[in-house]
Amino acid sequence: MGRVYNFSAGPAVLPEEVLREAAEEMLDYNGSGMSVMEMSHRSKPFQEIIDAAEAGIRGLMGIPDNYKVLFLQGGASTQFAMIPMNLMKNRVADYIVTGQFARKACNEAKKYGKVNVIASSEDKTFSYIPDCSDLPVSEDADYVYICENNTIYGTKYKELPNTKGKPLVADVSSCFLSEPVDVSKYGLLYGGVQKNVGPAGMAIVIIREDLIREDVLPGTPSMLTYKIHADAKSLYNTPPAYSIYICGKVFKWLKEQGGLAAMKERNVRKAKILYDYLDGSRLFKSSVNPKDRSLMNVTFVTGDAELDAKFVKEAKEAGLESLKGHRSVGGMRASIYNAMPIEGVEALAAFMKKFEEENL
Repeated sequence: MGRVYNFSAGPAVLPEEVLREAAEEMLDYNGSGMSVMEMSHRSKPFQEIIDAAEAGIRGLMGIPDNYKVLFLQGGASTQFAMIPMNLMKNRVADYIVTGQFARKACNEAKKYGKVNVIASSEDKTFSYIPDCSDLPVSEDADYVYICENNTIYGTKYKELPNTKGKPLVADVSSCFLSEPVDVSKYGLLYGGVQKNVGPAGMAIVIIREDLIREDVLPGTPSMLTYKIHADAKSLYNTPPAYSIYICGKVFKWLKEQGGLAAMKERNVRKAKILYDYLDGSRLFKSSVNPKDRSLMNVTFVTGDAELDAKFVKEAKEAGLESLKGHRSVGGMRASIYNAMPIEGVEALAAFMKKFEEENL
């Protein structure tokens, strides 16, 4: 079987060029006589790999000099605890809950201090982003937390919250590098890389230097202290070396595609194909408030669980993989990350049209 169109939410599709290049280098990276998987993280070749990866993401995102880039193990979920452990100086934080991962982060933070939920969209099954222009930000809050793109529900902040001077902390896992971003608007932004950037097992944290402190919460492990990783330039311990290597290649690929502005144009075009079809369909319905729709995760339903299951099964047989919605919400979800070619989206829209004709 050839390559399928992989609509998985993560681990997710990677650029074919990157995979081919990695395959060619699998047994012998750059004349070293060994694979990156076997290479010492203290070696000169690996130092060059991690330096190039950091330079790549700094260039793509225009990361200011007063922000550190950290390559950390544990994916995004470890950050749910690491953020309060390192940033909750007053033991108070404000959270905006717009989906399951924001809720998980919020619940984790409650272990370390007082958490105020200052806005939520749970009242309508997380199908929209609340108005965040004038929120009751707590005077003593150490930060305001959001999940910027909600993978499960298919929503995305189009405007960042007004945090009234408090540092904004954002989980950008599923919109990472999908469009240009002004890093200076955040105190900290982070993402698990397995959705839009690389293989599972790593998170990238971009943190403003003034938030990297020694006075973390008592009992914070060394491995969960930003300062220790920042001082060691992400080499405090054996890092997720192969993930860093692949991410570096993805950064290079993104630059060759024209950078993040070009990716946004492409992503808008891809998403429009599906949303335009959904808006005109008599069978399928979008699950999301139109103005809050994600470019990365397109969620939809027929309204009939059996028909949803039939669609997912027949789509798989047609080479359209992993379209089943998250187990907590059902329905369907097409994750159309940077590496998903426009042909894949067109193939999905054509299949949806055919399925609708056959099942109405």
